[in-house]
Amino acid sequence: MFERLVPHPLLSLTLTLVWLGLVNTFTLGNLILGVAIGLIVPMATAPYWPDRPKVGRPMKVVEYAVVVLWDIVIANIQVAAIIMFKREKDIRSHWISVPLDLTSAEAITVLAGTITMTPGTVSSTLSADGRCILVHCLHTDDPDEVRDTIKSRYEARLKEIFE
Repeated sequence: MFERLVPHPLLSLTLTLVWLGLVNTFTLGNLILGVAIGLIVPMATAPYWPDRPKVGRPMKVVEYAVVVLWDIVIANIQVAAIIMFKREKDIRSHWISVPLDLTSAEAITVLAGTITMTPGTVSSTLSADGRCILVHCLHTDDPDEVRDTIKSRYEARLKEIFE
């Protein structure tokens, strides 16, 4: 019964919190409307998610979010330093092919989004078979290290969450 009323609990919670953030005023009416949106949208879209991903370890999601937020802060500082102090001819941009062990479309999407959200890197293309992602790195002396960092910091954690 609960799964029918709340088919996507995480999505329901996220929609409610996003609504409260968008209205920028916490009132009982806004909370009720946010909860209504958080319940109605997932119920209406449930048929379009027949194989929705199951997150078996919610604390791993929190850990992943903390790691990504930390990396975004550090990468912002690094990119600012590159822009302010490196001459253009000293910047070594690279295209890096990152082989994927992930098989879940949702996990690959989160990985690609994470790479793009982290300043200095952009996920560009996913191979047709979904086994490799092409990443552009603003500056690195060691492309293999960037690949290994993506695999160890992000992909390994996503594998624990989604698979």
